[in-house]
Amino acid sequence: MNKTPRTAIVAALHDELASVLALMPDEQKQVIGGRAFWVGHLHGQEVVAVLSGIGKVAAATTATLLIERFHVQRIVFTGVAGGLGPGVRVGDVVLARSFLQHDMDASPLFPRHEVPGYGRARFDADSGLADALELACERMLGALPPQLDASTVQAFALQTPRLHQGLLISGDRFVATTAESAQLQRELPEALAVEMEGAAFAQVCHDFGVPLAVVRTISDRADDDAPVDFPRFLRDVASRYSGAIVRELMA
Repeated sequence: MNKTPRTAIVAALHDELASVLALMPDEQKQVIGGRAFWVGHLHGQEVVAVLSGIGKVAAATTATLLIERFHVQRIVFTGVAGGLGPGVRVGDVVLARSFLQHDMDASPLFPRHEVPGYGRARFDADSGLADALELACERMLGALPPQLDASTVQAFALQTPRLHQGLLISGDRFVATTAESAQLQRELPEALAVEMEGAAFAQVCHDFGVPLAVVRTISDRADDDAPVDFPRFLRDVASRYSGAIVRELMA
């Protein structure tokens, strides 16, 4: 009999992890490497929930612990990101199909963005897991209107949310100015969104042969016009997205 794989559910921020933990009836906390891992079940399936930590080094450590200590067989990451691609708006969702570190530069020894020793700049999401996450996102977005109150929609100028799929880029700096955002758009025109952890998870999962899928809620356009009430966006929009997507995926 095939056993359902143990799934890691990774969140970027505390509110998002709380929305996942609320779905787990029997979670038990284990602290390793300064990180709290919550081991339990979700819809009868074995899961381990954890915060990624901020930045690529923290993310890589978390990914390695999940694989080596907790023997997870697939990893799903949910969080927020800044939108870069045309038409990627606040409240939209980006499903990563590939990853790149926008601040990787070992030139002139290697081409810019190429990861030394790998002969590549991009790492792919697992197609099967990403396909399943795509369906979960579509179901979540289809059920959204009743979950978002009118004041939240107005506060963040939310329009009909859309799902985008493609390149997600990561780096160890918080991109929050129009100048930085425009530079990334020129250098990497295929990039849909920018954040700080996904590409690190992708490289570790590539090393260990563990399937990875990442979904990000767009909280801003990574420019000078970022929402001033980010805590409210996280609480009232992003955390609801995360919990609903994970629930749909694991159902």
